[in-house]
Amino acid sequence: MPRDPGELRAIVVATLQTIAPEIDAGALRADRPLRQQVDLDSMDWLNFLIGLSRTLGVAIPETDYRRLVSIDELVRYLREKTG
Repeated sequence: MPRDPGELRAIVVATLQTIAPEIDAGALRADRPLRQQVDLDSMDWLNFLIGLSRTLGVAIPETDYRRLVSIDELVRYLREKTG
């Protein structure tokens, strides 16, 4: 069942906050590289993507990681995967 983009964005941010609880969700720009905004290292980023995969029950192959840079791109990708 396709998910609403707003719902997916909320899931992305909530998952991110499990990795980086100090982030200010209201300050995140959906069109900017997420890792730079929240200063995640590669292990944190991997754990974030694994968390999204588990929460949504979708596989996120490693080959797709480079496509997933911003919140907008994550939401678009996850919408395709859940649709």
